[in-house]
Amino acid sequence: MDEVILPDVSVEVPPEGLPIGEAAALCGLSVDTLRYYEREGLTLHPAPRSASGRRRYGVSDLAWLAGLVMLRDTGMPIADIRRYAALARRQGTDVERLQILEQHRREVIARMEQTRKHLAAIDRKIAVYRNVIGTHEP
Repeated sequence: MDEVILPDVSVEVPPEGLPIGEAAALCGLSVDTLRYYEREGLTLHPAPRSASGRRRYGVSDLAWLAGLVMLRDTGMPIADIRRYAALARRQGTDVERLQILEQHRREVIARMEQTRKHLAAIDRKIAVYRNVIGTHEP
């Protein structure tokens, strides 16, 4: 396979790409965070530069960043994303990338189960308080 599956990015990007501020905003990042991700080796490749030396981001860059944001939002550690990005830059690493994603999936499910238990405990406490004060509003 050796293909990197990326989220769809439905935004018009000019041929010369978007400047860092626009790219960051479209991905829900600050410019500082985007620069940090680049320094940490989390991007698929360094952002191309304009003739004046400014970073420019194309559709594939935005798609990678959207995937990166999704992984961070699900709690994937930076170290695991760095490993995943390094593997994605090389051919023949599908098995290793799959293992990283499967392990992360197991961790997300475990956190979801823990969150469900916490939510049930909160719901029980709310029910007790409502009973005490005589209200049954949702």
